[in-house]
Amino acid sequence: MRKVLIFWMLGCVGIMAANAQQHQLRNFDELLLALRKGAEVRAVIEYAQCKLIADSVETKSPDAIGGLSLSTFEYFAIMSVRNPKAFVSSSQTVLISHPRYGHVLNYVKLKIYDDNNVEITARYLSPTTYQIVMDETFYGIISSGHDNNAVYLYEH
Repeated sequence: MRKVLIFWMLGCVGIMAANAQQHQLRNFDELLLALRKGAEVRAVIEYAQCKLIADSVETKSPDAIGGLSLSTFEYFAIMSVRNPKAFVSSSQTVLISHPRYGHVLNYVKLKIYDDNNVEITARYLSPTTYQIVMDETFYGIISSGHDNNAVYLYEH
């Protein structure tokens, strides 16, 4: 009886560990499927692998990594809002302390397109006036896990 209980407990621990693991989503279709089934999805962005446009000028991207949970999102099918490509959009705003700008609202928006391209909008806003103090747009691609693309998507 004791051995049965030990094997049962080990089996439960194994199942819990397997369920807790994350799974990389390698393209837009996998992302949309995960979101439709209600899975938690997280994006990790390696900004150095992105193209950066700041003040309408292409600039060297910083060697930085950011993350965003896609807990709130919207999906737009082709031409649903006059859009030639389907896309998923998600954004988040948090108050941060920045070394140069002080306390700012850090607004990040992802637009993930059906061709695996990703547009990342990053803005710092004054927390009192909402004036934009920094505005950058990054362009990346969903990573398949075997490339140098910038955007990694994970389902939990």
